[in-house]
Amino acid sequence: MMQIALIGLGAGAATALLFASVKSGALLSILLFYIAPLPILIAALGWSHLAGLIAAIVAALALAVAFGWTFFLVFLIGVGLPAWWLGYLTMLARPAADGGTALEWYPPGRLVVWCAVLGALIVIAAIPTFGTDEQSFTAALRTAFERFIQVSPDRAGRGDALPGVDTARIVDFLVMVIPSTAAVLATLTNTLNLWIAARIVRLSGRLNRPWPDLPAMDFPKLVAAVLLAAIVTSLFGGLVGIAATVLSASLLVAFAILGFAVLHAITRGRPSRPFLLSGVYAATLMFGWPMLVMTLLGLAEAAFHIRARAGRKAGPPMVS
Repeated sequence: MMQIALIGLGAGAATALLFASVKSGALLSILLFYIAPLPILIAALGWSHLAGLIAAIVAALALAVAFGWTFFLVFLIGVGLPAWWLGYLTMLARPAADGGTALEWYPPGRLVVWCAVLGALIVIAAIPTFGTDEQSFTAALRTAFERFIQVSPDRAGRGDALPGVDTARIVDFLVMVIPSTAAVLATLTNTLNLWIAARIVRLSGRLNRPWPDLPAMDFPKLVAAVLLAAIVTSLFGGLVGIAATVLSASLLVAFAILGFAVLHAITRGRPSRPFLLSGVYAATLMFGWPMLVMTLLGLAEAAFHIRARAGRKAGPPMVS
């Protein structure tokens, strides 16, 4: 128990330092801010979910002491508890259905869905801090972006903050896309941090669960229905519509990740696989639009079971 407490204390201190680095304003601090949940996840995966919970609370307390008690709830709800919950679910297991000694571990597909749901909830929880209805919310966002775009105090409140650029249209565009963009970033951050933490713990020899076959992951059927309902609800407007748009964006990212899993699965055993996968990942990082193709591939997998069809055509699977 003492070791778990010490690990939690150290991980919490590391998380607080990473999170607080954003106050410096340096470009590197943005990356450090996004990987702040890593120590919590490493503690939860490598020692126990209790170590992860201690780390989350310690980090929240440290940030509250340094910057004010508002940070306690902000960090705990937005970073600490989601990271702990993902670590807890990752190490969750139950006896296998065959009654043997083997364990059935929490499926990776459900973990990806949780990354999306938590990413959406983090953004949705922040919406009331900007406004309690659609008008006040968009007005608060517009004011924040107008202040950000101003390049000098003497231009404040004028439309020529950026000479030659229609700043009003830029602000309107940002107000429209920022909730969804924030949800996308939160989902990707949750997923990448969980994957990186699991790799680190695995390399250290402390990962007690076997590494899952990620290309074989799948989503519960309910996820596609929830996505459809969220897309339909987003058309009604209001704060409910904004929240539904945020959830839709997060779940679409989850289906993009499923699409990448499908691509890994159907290219197994092919000589061109390394070049194809590296090309797709490079194009996604450089241009972004291949993410839409992967989303469609993930949705197609949910509807038509592409991997199963490809497996029947190719015969017995080859070891990759």
